[in-house]
Amino acid sequence: MADEETKEALHRIADALERLSPVPQSSADIAGSPAFHWDGSSVQAIEDFAPIALDMLTGIDDQKARLLENSERLANGFAAHDVLLWGSRGMGKSALAKSVVRALQSTEADVAIVEADADKLASLPDLFVVLGKVDRPFIVFIDDIGFDEGNAAPRLLRSMLEGGVAARPSNVRLYVTSNRRHIVPRQMAEQDDPVNPRDVVDDKLALSDRFGLRLGFHAASQDDYLAMIERYAAVYGLDYANEDALLWAKQRGSRSGRVAWQYIVELAGRTGKSLD
Repeated sequence: MADEETKEALHRIADALERLSPVPQSSADIAGSPAFHWDGSSVQAIEDFAPIALDMLTGIDDQKARLLENSERLANGFAAHDVLLWGSRGMGKSALAKSVVRALQSTEADVAIVEADADKLASLPDLFVVLGKVDRPFIVFIDDIGFDEGNAAPRLLRSMLEGGVAARPSNVRLYVTSNRRHIVPRQMAEQDDPVNPRDVVDDKLALSDRFGLRLGFHAASQDDYLAMIERYAAVYGLDYANEDALLWAKQRGSRSGRVAWQYIVELAGRTGKSLD
């Protein structure tokens, strides 16, 4: 009787511990789908993962080549870097990360991307538990990262990158985008021309040095902007005038890949065409 009571008590304790710290669950077949989203507690497959074709991204040839090479290494089981893609808004940081993965998948490379929101950073160790059990390379993609002052997340991210207790497994690499080379508090990143972050922010927040590969994306020159439009227009069979394209950018106060694409959408709409 005592043995039975002891076993029952142990089962109750085990159940209680599991409720307090449940094993992360995957609600998707992470061995089969090309792309996923991590919601902080489970992995969900992304339906119709279809980023822009890699050769459509213009004006960032060096960044494309370097990110593709690093991602190929990961896909082949070789040593690869965690990557910080930083710089101007709308210049293709997020698009490039996704397009590189899709390009590799088109060559039958078994690599997948897992998108995680920046505010789910603290839950990434749970994601790593799930991904580390699968014999497949994964890129965990975190877009537009930044931190509120006093946030403990930077310390956790540094631990992931430096091999601490929360480090990602060997089949996982982090690809992170930021509008600043030095990942700084959001209120500082929003300034037009901040003082060097290293001079005014605690060094624990200057995380860029922890990424083995850092790719900068700078505002497009006029020639780069027009080259982007020329490429898009050729693919979709659209006619345009340089003067009109430049006026579009002037009205929006910037030249970037995003502004170029918006102009293409405008052109297609004017002529009654679809971009599907």
